[in-house]
Amino acid sequence: MKGLYTRFNKVQLLRGGREYFDCLVETIERTEQFIHLQYYIFDADDTGQRVADALKKAAERGVKVFLLVDGFASQQLPGEFIADLKKSGVHFRWFQPLLKGKGFYFGRRLHHKVVVADGVISLVAGLNVSNRYNDMPEHSAWLDWAVIAEGEVSAELYTICRMLWYKSSYSKQLAREKPEEIKPSGIKDICEVRVRRNDWVRRKNQVTRSYLEMFRDAKEEIIIMSSYFLPGKKLRKRMEQAARRGVRIRLILAGRSDIRIAKYAERYMYRWLINKKIKIFEYQPNIVHGKIGVCDKTMVTVGSYNFNNISAYASLELNLDIRNKPFAEDTHQKLVRIIETDCEEINETNAKVYQGFGQRIAQRVSYEVVRLMIFVFTFYFKQKE
Repeated sequence: MKGLYTRFNKVQLLRGGREYFDCLVETIERTEQFIHLQYYIFDADDTGQRVADALKKAAERGVKVFLLVDGFASQQLPGEFIADLKKSGVHFRWFQPLLKGKGFYFGRRLHHKVVVADGVISLVAGLNVSNRYNDMPEHSAWLDWAVIAEGEVSAELYTICRMLWYKSSYSKQLAREKPEEIKPSGIKDICEVRVRRNDWVRRKNQVTRSYLEMFRDAKEEIIIMSSYFLPGKKLRKRMEQAARRGVRIRLILAGRSDIRIAKYAERYMYRWLINKKIKIFEYQPNIVHGKIGVCDKTMVTVGSYNFNNISAYASLELNLDIRNKPFAEDTHQKLVRIIETDCEEINETNAKVYQGFGQRIAQRVSYEVVRLMIFVFTFYFKQKE
């Protein structure tokens, strides 16, 4: 696959929930100079308060803390919560759309889930900061993934985070500030990692291209986990071509979804997938929110990108592509274990459960509605609480 990979990195795959949030808080506590955090959803619940407390303590000990959250998805964040962050020295900003008003929101969404500490350690994930992504006493976390990376790729992620921070700022003085000094990581391990972004304003569709390349170049097997699976025409064509070549394609999809209409629309595609010999596995224990793919046990992509045209064209998305055989083999093994222990395979026989006349009508209507929503992807109407 073509693209610029950094070479000297160490990476580790994290499962969502407690493992991720413990790592996030530990990373904040270990930060010495500066830390950038960018999230789509940041809630003021127990999980959000824990992260906020760690950020406030970091700011109070002299760390420069920059928190950028999406102006749409996090709009319910209380003013007093934000004021408390700022009072402690945390620099807080909204990522703003092109236009917004009382009843509408027009423009991109910041769908990143990225943390960069001192330009050396970074976290790239599919998780937001909210109780639903964490293991709580009353429920387990939604299924999700993150990568903690140390080395050259973190310096590149810092540059991206800094650029977005100042682009969202109206302060020319801050925009003129020099970048913070990044100390060499000292990593000698060779693990190739590249940053991939989607941003239609900047004409970037790198994450989509990574998946297109994956289907084009695969020789044996691809496993993809996606929370909201509704691929566009190009991705469907590449999937079909790969399946025709004999590539084994397995999809881990939601058995139940937090967005019912999206699940109905997704199931409308099941007949097409089964006809193309693409295996479908619905995850049963909880809601799937992960966005991860592994190809031929050699390459992994993971991050915020959902397998649909909203991620392809409407949102700012960020993934890491990791080309390292031991890491890819371990990731493959984890996904296979989930398929074998926690999933129900959807085949020609049991797919009929979802293929009744009434259900097919509901699925087709949902499919067309979701397609229409994607067509007007930059309009998001605020829902009343």
